[in-house]
Amino acid sequence: MYASPSTPATYEKVDNYLVWAILATLFCCLPTGIVAIVYAAQVDSKVGAGDVAGARQSARNAATWSWVSLGLGLLFILLYFGLVAVSISLGR
Repeated sequence: MYASPSTPATYEKVDNYLVWAILATLFCCLPTGIVAIVYAAQVDSKVGAGDVAGARQSARNAATWSWVSLGLGLLFILLYFGLVAVSISLGR
């Protein structure tokens, strides 16, 4: 007679690293940061679809590409200041 109330689906919380991906894009390296943003944007939709394993993989990819972006940004900064220092020491 009475319909049983449906229980809401429980979803596992998976961090999407979107903030880190955006910061890495803005301040470090644009191309790899965009890749990180794409992977970070996939996390919530995969969790919503019930693909927790896929969401975790996208989150790992987003974190990895954020770190790659940070590393490349630091490398370019060090390279720039190294070239400036060499230029100053050679008197040009």
